[in-house]
Amino acid sequence: MKKTQEPGVLVIGAGVAGLTTALCLAEKNFRVTIVADRFAPNLTSVVAGALWEWPPAVCGYHHDQISLSRSKDWCMTSYDQFFDLAERPETGVHIRPVLFFFRQPVNNSPRDLHKMLELKDKIKGFRHDKAMISEEEINPHLQLKDAYCHLAPMVDTDQYMHWLLRQVKLAGCDIRQQKITGLIAEQEQQLRDQFNADFIVNCSGLGASELAGESMYPLRGALVRVKNDGKKMPKITKAYCISHDESSNNQDIIFIVPRGNNMLVLGGLAEKDEWSTDIGLHNHEPVQQMYERCCEFMPILRQAEIDETEPVRVGLRPFRNANVRLEKDPNYPLIHNYAHGGAGVTFSWGCAREVSDMVQQYFYASVTAISA
Repeated sequence: MKKTQEPGVLVIGAGVAGLTTALCLAEKNFRVTIVADRFAPNLTSVVAGALWEWPPAVCGYHHDQISLSRSKDWCMTSYDQFFDLAERPETGVHIRPVLFFFRQPVNNSPRDLHKMLELKDKIKGFRHDKAMISEEEINPHLQLKDAYCHLAPMVDTDQYMHWLLRQVKLAGCDIRQQKITGLIAEQEQQLRDQFNADFIVNCSGLGASELAGESMYPLRGALVRVKNDGKKMPKITKAYCISHDESSNNQDIIFIVPRGNNMLVLGGLAEKDEWSTDIGLHNHEPVQQMYERCCEFMPILRQAEIDETEPVRVGLRPFRNANVRLEKDPNYPLIHNYAHGGAGVTFSWGCAREVSDMVQQYFYASVTAISA
């Protein structure tokens, strides 16, 4: 048991950001309480495509340059951490090749070229070669022009979120299911008294709309789940992506990612300001079109058996106009860590480590001030 005199931190939210933050705080010997109204599997974190990506991700929408600069550090912290976790099968983290394809040569697109040049020396297994278009089971009629690949973490979110929850419990975190309503800033002292906390970290995702008075919006996503057990089609062991063409208003993302050992998820969808999750293959045409895009891209997918127990997963990526918010409130012992969009898994360890460092510095500064 942790000593009661250790500083206490209240973490609001139990998605990948909240649990990872709680774990990093516990590792620094803070006494952590996690409060959330929902836990896995009823979270967007479980729906996530969970392919590590150098920002901006294939679904786009994170383009603020200040935010992107910080997020590159966050994602590299996560990259290294996920490589370590992949050595432990119980985590559900796998390291596999991911291939990115382009409708024009990368050298002809300043945005794609800049991204490639940034990441190529930072990641493992990088290769830039348009020959990969013919080497893979790709539809030649799509007339793709270029490709590169590298090794990337891919996370089985069901297994990983279960593992994360188990880790925070083993670390001694107090976990409570409760819904917090209203502005945190207007009740921070009450919350700290209620949960015996000296500090609060807000990892509430879309809930920040109420808790932080933030203008949040969802970018609805969906994944079609097909079996990848090698029975109906050859087993796929790589991920395949085509980014959104920003000159187009069409849904055009290709996102094919192995999930665990026997599943494949097909995407992607990016529908702004859509809050309903009641969509599927047969009641929402964009989901059907998304599935058809993936099958057109890789025709062998038509042989795959759609998962009968859960054919489609739908989630709401949490966004704000100013992108990720990771900062301390100037007036209260409160840090906000939300609006990770479609990069929650990719940013998770980097953001969590930054938060835990900020909390540690806050208490160090407080102790120094008292001593002086």
